[in-house]
Amino acid sequence: MCVHIVYLYQEKEALMPNITLSIPVELKAKMDRFKEINWSEVARQAIFQKTLLMDKMNQMMSSSKISEPETLYEARKINRKVSKKHK
Repeated sequence: MCVHIVYLYQEKEALMPNITLSIPVELKAKMDRFKEINWSEVARQAIFQKTLLMDKMNQMMSSSKISEPETLYEARKINRKVSKKHK
């Protein structure tokens, strides 16, 4: 995925940054079927929700007593179990 971020300015004050996303042609065709949807707002909300989730994860990890190698080990174990479950 390619993302471009452009900051727009009005009289020396930054407005909301403008981003450009590259998406697959098939996805764009699906999006075009729903003209009533404000896709910028959908993306804005999705990005906002993801930042909230990442903030919570960072907060949890900052108070964690487990080391990074232990975390990676446990994450791999979970991934294997999930992978087996969905085969």
